[in-house]
Amino acid sequence: MNGAESLVHTLLGSGVDVCFTNPGTSEMHFVAALDRIPGMKCVLGLQENVVTGAADGYWRMAEKPAATLLHCGPGLANGLAGLHDARRARSGIVNIVGDQAVYHRPFDAPLTADTEGWARGASAFVRTATRTEDVGADAAVAVQAARTSPGQVATLILPSDSSWNEGGVPGKALPVPAVPQADPHAVRNAAKVLREKKNVLLLLGGLALREAAQREAQRIAAATGAKLLAEGSNARIQRGRGRLMLDRVPYVNELAVKALESYQHIILVNAREPIGFFGYPGRPSTFWAPGCELHVLTRLEQDAESALRALAEELAAPAAAMPDPGPRPEAPRGALSPEGLAQTVAALMPEDSVIVDESVTYGRGFFPQTYAAPAHDWLQNCGGAIGYGPPVAVGAALGAGGRRVIALQADGSAMYTPQALWTQAREKLPVTTVLLSNRKYQILIGEYRNVGANPGRTAMDMLDLGNPDIGWVQLANSMGVEAAQASTLEGLGDLMAQSFARPGPFLIELLI
Repeated sequence: MNGAESLVHTLLGSGVDVCFTNPGTSEMHFVAALDRIPGMKCVLGLQENVVTGAADGYWRMAEKPAATLLHCGPGLANGLAGLHDARRARSGIVNIVGDQAVYHRPFDAPLTADTEGWARGASAFVRTATRTEDVGADAAVAVQAARTSPGQVATLILPSDSSWNEGGVPGKALPVPAVPQADPHAVRNAAKVLREKKNVLLLLGGLALREAAQREAQRIAAATGAKLLAEGSNARIQRGRGRLMLDRVPYVNELAVKALESYQHIILVNAREPIGFFGYPGRPSTFWAPGCELHVLTRLEQDAESALRALAEELAAPAAAMPDPGPRPEAPRGALSPEGLAQTVAALMPEDSVIVDESVTYGRGFFPQTYAAPAHDWLQNCGGAIGYGPPVAVGAALGAGGRRVIALQADGSAMYTPQALWTQAREKLPVTTVLLSNRKYQILIGEYRNVGANPGRTAMDMLDLGNPDIGWVQLANSMGVEAAQASTLEGLGDLMAQSFARPGPFLIELLI
């Protein structure tokens, strides 16, 4: 057995059975091993950011890690934006990165790079398997690291001679570390705040946004009068009928400060303190009011559901019904608007849809319009590296086992990773992409003003995508994805309904 074969056996034995790949020369023995050893589903991405983003989306829905196969340091570098977003989403990924043979590195060949150094910025675990005999054991540790709560990026660098040399030994699957529980003192402190203080907010993030944890949070809110809110960006929120009608901390600095100004105490549940995405001249970096006290019920890696249940029991909070969001919206007609788009999605989405949201400026107000939709999952960009949407839709579709994925996608961001459409077509994935085509970097126009600058002709030219226009229908068709344009809400609704009846991907260019 060579090292590459021991690696495949170890991954499969550790429960990793999907590999998103963009292989190169140094990885050919790993590719050959994947061919010879059954059990691994291999999914080709045409650019490494598609590969890493797909692995992120897969973790969010399947709740187990996939492997990636990346070509040497430059291939890893191409995928780093996706890994940055995955790290912020707390997704577990096992990266396999090829490298020069150990004996060849001193010659400084063109692809030689500081692969470990590049990996460390986005990885919780980095190791180079320099000996064939150790490849299996190193891979088992990488999988264990990826599955450690709340989910981590693990990178195993594989020199080519470690792959091809004989002497590989499969590593034994290692136990997943238990999810840490909340400190009982933190539970008692939160209960004391909720009993004795007014104007209390429970800020929910991470696994606190799953349905079972939401039910415990609703018990607490109903018994104490505390308010509930989600973080501004969330890896996965379970939403729709039967779930909480949660809004999120606004992105815009002034709106966020206003949304939190009345709270004197904020209890963090798998959430970070609410801060701005950027710093702006003369504006605060933190969103909570002066004098407001922050309390931690659970850190990011701790079990939010059990902590909320313990808190509810500490408060003797009875069971509480989830709020009724009212009737499901009907599909609207007429001119396009953000509210109309959200209502159309809520009216037409199939039960258990998965929404991959990179709608950026157009979609900031989508949540209130979709409370009464059928039960669904909503995935957001947690790291801010754009182009996240199309690759995450690939991984989410594979991880969700055939559920319909609806990708709400800004056009400027989509141009970073359009190759993901090809993978959607190749794998016949049930992805409906609603491409929000305003032909500009709208978010950057707002940011330009936020820093106190007045955009002139040169600046606006750098934020304009309409010279020439991008032909999204033709671009999607060229990659095997059926596509059409819509410019009204009824046109959008008709195309969405048609796409849901198809087994594969469909792109709707929405001319906004």
